[in-house]
Amino acid sequence: MKNNIKQQLTHRFPPLALLVLFLALGNLLNAQDSTATEGKKEYAKKTFIGNLIIDNQTCMVPVKGVFEFVIQHRFGTMENGYEDFAGLYASSNIRLGFNYTPIENLQVGFGFTKEQMMWDANIKYALVKQGKSGGSPVSVTYFGLMGIDTRPKEGNFVEDVDRLSYFHQLILARKVTKDLSIQVAPSFSWYNNVEGYVSTDGSIKPTMNNGHLAIAFMGCYALSDKFSIIVNYDQPLTEHTTNNPDPNISFGFQVGTSSHTFQLFVGNYHSIVPQMNNFYNHNNYKDGASAFLIGFNITKR
Repeated sequence: MKNNIKQQLTHRFPPLALLVLFLALGNLLNAQDSTATEGKKEYAKKTFIGNLIIDNQTCMVPVKGVFEFVIQHRFGTMENGYEDFAGLYASSNIRLGFNYTPIENLQVGFGFTKEQMMWDANIKYALVKQGKSGGSPVSVTYFGLMGIDTRPKEGNFVEDVDRLSYFHQLILARKVTKDLSIQVAPSFSWYNNVEGYVSTDGSIKPTMNNGHLAIAFMGCYALSDKFSIIVNYDQPLTEHTTNNPDPNISFGFQVGTSSHTFQLFVGNYHSIVPQMNNFYNHNNYKDGASAFLIGFNITKR
């Protein structure tokens, strides 16, 4: 019988390499955008109201000096029906986050999530902004996050470095009309430590790859100045040996003002930290209502 164990890696992924690449790309694209719109730099405004669409970041970076407090909450799945009131009384997940924009186009933040007692530090940089007349046809933003699993080492990790995981995402967005905005966001997740098992020959075999590619599609349609419909779809791309994650489908509504954003939705992601969702989601939407849960996001600026 194969016993699940934790695999200790013999090499580590350099997470800053992608960040350097994206920032270098941003400098090049900004130079091109400046040339194209020289003398009349007008950009599309309010592509999205806030930083989040359900489980993903938007292309938006608040203006310099803005501080945000974010509450992200996910109830349990609806599989038990009335027994736990459609998941409202089931085991839940929550993240508290804090973001600040120290300079124009750059936001930094950190947060703490109930699941795995995960602390995270994140960075968001607007590489290119969609031009209002001329310039770039899309906005391009980089989002990066490093997570630290702070559960006790005994029984969970071999080395402290095994606690670390990373997420990189390139967000391409367009304000199509006054009311409709869409975006597509390819991502790469990395875990220093993945589960493995002891094979019959005594060697350690990983159950999953350390790296995982995915892509997300999001949209927002404004019904009024403050009320919008939001949708989100996440598709895994990497094929693992076992334990392949399931896609995420979510939809809901958003109420936004200059100082608050509130989103209420239904989806099948229970985790909140993005690499955890992309790697480990096993709520299969094909199972119907039992795979879905209710969630909400609150942002106070």
